[in-house]
Amino acid sequence: MKVILGATLLMVSLAGCQILNKPMEPLYQSQDWIADGVFTAGVEGPAVDSKGVLYAVNFEEQGTVGQITAQNNASLYVKLPKGSIGNGIRFDQKDNMYIADYTQHNILQITPQKQIRVFAHESSMNQPNDIAIANDGTLYASDPNWQGGDGQVWRITPTGQVERLKKGMGTTNGIEINPDNTVLYVNESVQKRIWAFDIKKDGQLGAAKLFYQFDDYGLDGMRTDERGNLYVARYGAGEVAILSPQGTLLRTVKLKGKYPTNVAFGGKSGRQVFVTMQKRGAIESFYSEYAGRAMTSL
Repeated sequence: MKVILGATLLMVSLAGCQILNKPMEPLYQSQDWIADGVFTAGVEGPAVDSKGVLYAVNFEEQGTVGQITAQNNASLYVKLPKGSIGNGIRFDQKDNMYIADYTQHNILQITPQKQIRVFAHESSMNQPNDIAIANDGTLYASDPNWQGGDGQVWRITPTGQVERLKKGMGTTNGIEINPDNTVLYVNESVQKRIWAFDIKKDGQLGAAKLFYQFDDYGLDGMRTDERGNLYVARYGAGEVAILSPQGTLLRTVKLKGKYPTNVAFGGKSGRQVFVTMQKRGAIESFYSEYAGRAMTSL
């Protein structure tokens, strides 16, 4: 009788955890999701659509986009137009994919039917590197000048109009928006800084506020979770740093490889974090306590 009662209590306890959406998986422990060499060393731009499919650029060769439907299950999604190579990827609420095409100074749009078009072009961009997307479809693009050590930030409206918001920054790279779309985060890889800008009602940015300064290693892609915590790929450090909305370092997640380029949330619960790994041509994964902002806005 005691055994039966104990088993019943255990089942009730497990069900309660599921109802409350409490984590059941080991947290913050990275594992390989896609093995070495499946993507090129230029693997970047992870993003997940509304159906839960993960995408990243440069599957098997440069100038492609690959799709991942399960662990160790990757295939070609599309080849980009000749001369185009993608970097950051984001999805809007209609599942249109947007890709920063850094070689051609474009933002490409790929519809769910795989129709590819130039959504925005700006010849004065150095190279659109990473992109963030607001709930209304507005895109923000980082634009580093690696040789000069400086960078810019651009806004692209839902109709494809391009406007430069900031210039004369450091090497702008990772870029992300907080959950209520009032703050834009931009990091500078070489300078190891993250800046926070208030997003005004007219779409302009407020004054730069230093959000966090690292002492070592480069910075790459970023994402926020539903609580507003910021996940930062630390290039060369082999880790993802998680910062609170107040700019406090909450934890670091150790990765298997040393060169993470970007992060994205997905999985059935929205709490699975995918990390693209340069040089390995691989993708790692770990679970967070919280779902990603992009998962809750789909």
